Amino acid sequence: MPDPATSTDRVPTIQLQQVARSYGHGASQVIALDHIDFTVQEGEFVALMGPSGAGKSTCLNMLGCLDRPTSGHYFFQGVDVAYLSGEKRALLRRHFIGFVFQGFNLLNRTTALENVELPLIYRRVPAKERRRRAREALEKVGLSGREKHTPGELSGGQQQRVAIARAIATDPAVMLADEPTGNLDSAMSKEICHLLTQLNQEQGLTIVMVTHEPDIAEIAQREVHFLDGRLATDVSREEPSA
Repeated sequence: MPDPATSTDRVPTIQLQQVARSYGHGASQVIALDHIDFTVQEGEFVALMGPSGAGKSTCLNMLGCLDRPTSGHYFFQGVDVAYLSGEKRALLRRHFIGFVFQGFNLLNRTTALENVELPLIYRRVPAKERRRRAREALEKVGLSGREKHTPGELSGGQQQRVAIARAIATDPAVMLADEPTGNLDSAMSKEICHLLTQLNQEQGLTIVMVTHEPDIAEIAQREVHFLDGRLATDVSREEPSA
């Protein structure tokens, strides 16, 4: 497993080398990723874009160890994790990766604070420390005072803030965000974009985000476009939009 204490600034947080992913065989085979090379440095904010079926979501699943390559290598903090056992991949997700989803994935009858505590329970963090870290995460996303609210008592934007707080409560090495503004109106989308930018620029959180919206992608430092399972373009910008 990766060990942050031994990593250096020269080792990318994420590195895919000739990663391919296909499903099925023969005439029915679908190539989702076609031998891609892709690197994310610590502290980067990268947007993955492309039409439906281009490979961006498959790539994100690969980065989150929710899927594994058909061939190629995936290095996480310098360690090849592509073919780890299911148990070890679960440990990697639990300790190093925070997830944010389009649909929030909150427990409806559970308070905001309890939702944020969930990944810390899986890590067996003691109750007092768990509660402290969950409150701190909610404060970082601007939800102090809403700890006892259930998702039904929060707006869509606030629910996504709870989901982001849950993702950062474990102090992950990287956050993977899958269409994080997809269920939000334009005003709430701007709020979430501002929050993600803050987490990246002020706290140095590494973020990889899938989006199909060009204006959302503009908050990232890099835009990587997928087409037919391949990387079509990889463009960096000096000044991301706030």
